[in-house]
Amino acid sequence: MYVSRLHRAVTLALSLAVLTAGAGCVPALAQKPPASGFETKATYAVVMDAGANLMLFEKDADTLMVPASMSKMMTLAVLFREMKAGRFTLDSEFKVSEHAWRTGGAPSGTSAMFAPLNTMVKISDLIPGVTVQSANDGAIIIAEGVAGTEEAFAKEMTAYARKIGMEQSTFVNATGLPAEGQLMTARELAVLARHLVYTYPEYYHFFGMKEFRYRDKFTFHNRNPLVLADIGVDGLKTGFVKESGYGLTISGTRGNQRLIVVVNGLATPKEREAEARRLLEWGFKSFKPFRLFDEGEKVSDALVWGGTSHYVPLVGDGNINIILPVTTSGKVSASIVYDGPIKAPIKKGDQVAILRITSDDSSATNEIPLYAGDDIGQSNFAYRGLDSLLLLAFGWLL
Repeated sequence: MYVSRLHRAVTLALSLAVLTAGAGCVPALAQKPPASGFETKATYAVVMDAGANLMLFEKDADTLMVPASMSKMMTLAVLFREMKAGRFTLDSEFKVSEHAWRTGGAPSGTSAMFAPLNTMVKISDLIPGVTVQSANDGAIIIAEGVAGTEEAFAKEMTAYARKIGMEQSTFVNATGLPAEGQLMTARELAVLARHLVYTYPEYYHFFGMKEFRYRDKFTFHNRNPLVLADIGVDGLKTGFVKESGYGLTISGTRGNQRLIVVVNGLATPKEREAEARRLLEWGFKSFKPFRLFDEGEKVSDALVWGGTSHYVPLVGDGNINIILPVTTSGKVSASIVYDGPIKAPIKKGDQVAILRITSDDSSATNEIPLYAGDDIGQSNFAYRGLDSLLLLAFGWLL
């Protein structure tokens, strides 16, 4: 691992850029949250800056818990994946089996969209059935339509969770109804919510629908009260079973900043709404993006082995910003980390390094991917040999 300190002029520019803050999305990786002194009644909670993938607050974030209907976000993630791959469309239809009807429909006494037994239901109705009404029959119909059985679909849910970095969550059904082994963490609910926002923007709007009319017979209103509250919340999912209490995962924007909030283990629906709103407001008031580099602006250079140039310029994917407390002093430290020297050839746009930013005002670390700003071709054999000698003799001090 090669660590290169930024040149003095660039380090000074970082401090000045922070003091003259700009706004924008931040492509960074989550690290430890800053100490905040903030408290919540929720047993489990996180606040994430979605653009930065940075945790701003957490409480028992990695403790496995019963997610209830919040696990339906993974049900939809699997469906969206299949739709994006072209296997299904919004006009595709799935059959209402007796299992779906009896376990999640009218006879179950749970939240349902009341799809009639043995009928066909379009995906365009099943999605809002789940996002708005939290329909258990809708979730099972999706599971069986995609994978044949709910059990097989639950295995796909768990496999997909692992693929996107959810290492602890496991699923045994598509609904979140009480079942041994149906467990998630608050952190991984936030990871899943962020994945839905950025991977499936063409379908994310279903989470923000205020109402859904089905079969000209039922009008369902979104069970997520904050979608209706005009505070910038545009989706995600409620949950409740006796084993877990009341939970809620929400996402919302103010300007160019998007936050995700997860709470669970609350005593009443009103408490769930109040705590999620309070965490959201705290996050927006306490943190904001600060501009470091404009789109296309060179951050620094990385060393290259065997290339037509000994250096490759490093740039961000668009503007480079970091998330800091609004009261920040502007004092930050920066380093560039990469495995190197980087072997040529290198294509413009390849991710080759990380810009690591720490602040005196926060224990959070912003880690921002950096990309090659130019193509670097491979040099001839003689020059590659010379590069090897320089590396052995001088540790690449060019």
